[in-house]
Amino acid sequence: MKNTLRNHVKNKDLKNAGSSAEYKQLLSIFDSLDEVVYVSDPYTYEILYVNPAVKKMMGNVVGKKCYNAFQKLDSPCPFCTNDRILGAKEGDSYIWESQNRMNHRWYRCIDKMIDWPDGRRVRCEIAIDITERKHIEDKLIKSNKKLKQLALKDPDTDLFNHRYMGEIVESEFYRAKRFFYPLSVIMLDIDFFKSVNDVYGHFFGDFVLRQFAAKLKRAVRKYDTVIRYGAEEFLIIAPMIDRQNALVFGQRLLDEINLYNFGTKKHNVKLRVSLAVATYPEDEIIKGMDLIKLTDQILSKVKESGGNKVFSSADIKRESRIILPQEANTILYLKERINKLTKQANQDLLDEIFALAKTIEVKDHQTGEHVERTVMYAIEVAKALKLSGYEVELIRQASMLHDLGKIGIAEKILFKKGRLTKKEFEEIKRHPQIGVDIIRPVHVLRPIIPYVLHHHEKWNGKGYPYGLRERDIPLGARIVAIADVFQALISDRPYRKAFSEKKAIEIIRQESGGLFDPEIVGIFLEILQNEKEAFPASRSNSK
Repeated sequence: MKNTLRNHVKNKDLKNAGSSAEYKQLLSIFDSLDEVVYVSDPYTYEILYVNPAVKKMMGNVVGKKCYNAFQKLDSPCPFCTNDRILGAKEGDSYIWESQNRMNHRWYRCIDKMIDWPDGRRVRCEIAIDITERKHIEDKLIKSNKKLKQLALKDPDTDLFNHRYMGEIVESEFYRAKRFFYPLSVIMLDIDFFKSVNDVYGHFFGDFVLRQFAAKLKRAVRKYDTVIRYGAEEFLIIAPMIDRQNALVFGQRLLDEINLYNFGTKKHNVKLRVSLAVATYPEDEIIKGMDLIKLTDQILSKVKESGGNKVFSSADIKRESRIILPQEANTILYLKERINKLTKQANQDLLDEIFALAKTIEVKDHQTGEHVERTVMYAIEVAKALKLSGYEVELIRQASMLHDLGKIGIAEKILFKKGRLTKKEFEEIKRHPQIGVDIIRPVHVLRPIIPYVLHHHEKWNGKGYPYGLRERDIPLGARIVAIADVFQALISDRPYRKAFSEKKAIEIIRQESGGLFDPEIVGIFLEILQNEKEAFPASRSNSK
């Protein structure tokens, strides 16, 4: 019946609707419909006819003005369609949607001019209630907006995701070029994060990532954009900040992250982070994504240098141009490709090895701090001895990995609160060899094998595993040994409380020529004295 009426109103020529039979047939159709139907004079707005559906809803309003009867207005509706209907072509209808002011329901209205029995051309309107459909549409629109927003957000960290990055970086780059202001991109990668997941599980790892993301959001300006670029990689897009200021901000952010304890009261970890900075116009680029690619390349250099630093393109050696296969000597090109692939493979292996070492740290928060300060002291001694940059880097790696072999020692022995038995001590003495067995297959780590293997040898020959003495002990091992022992002395251990720094220095001095190389002892004590003079307040609070 509804379709019949719609077709009748839309298609049938009602020019002669005033004839008695035609008129009665039309009204019978109107009276049978559940939809609202009314007829009004388009010039005077007077209602001439309403069907039972209208009477049921609002009573008999024949004779009233349509705008007053249906919208409770004192003048024609602002959205009145009379003018459109009067100007329509013969036989055309006008379809529109409106919300009624009285009952707040939505209607889809079909208007058409027809002939009335008294000879007038009148407006006939059929209003179909579409309120439920509107509610569904509104829900769908809101859902679509939410889905669109969710599609651009990382669900784990609530940061913008990789998909959003492509949009925002190009638009920010366009604005930077147009208005002549700098644009910086900072890429961050959490070093050795695999170890956190390995030790505590992915649930804890995800919790730490959420904390890390929240810290980044608090650290940036309100018009900076923070993006989760990868699993443990993040981007900060920072308009109107040049390279120098971006580097300063990056270093401040790194310092804050290094000091912060991530995790829970039961388990908390320190994080190391590599940061790369690229900036327009200092870095010559032609599109926004070039900034992302450049930070990715810089970040690789940061990782290769040991991580936990901030680099820009000024800190790395950039090649003047890319050598393409077709323009390069074939042998030279193949060599470069092999070197590049080998370097990447080595870096991947290094990441795995250092992540494995990190598991020792995150199992015990005190051990983590122990390793960090051991590395710092070892590097300072190496520099004081005026060793080459390459040798300093080897000692840095060795001091990070010297206790790697403890991964193969039972925790009940490692963290035993009482005195070790002879058998347990023999088990502990295996950890240098275990560490060496782990790193031996990694070609780039082979130079540090002697330092890791012999860091428990003693100057007097009473150490392990081989009882080497004096200068037979590799220099790197002697340096790591003193840094390791000093930091162990001033740290709480499972079997004893930490010694005061004064007592630890006394022990180191007493063991000169016994446990330690006398020359290195002198240098080490001088480093401690210089540190105390440079930071008297912090050192006065030492235990």
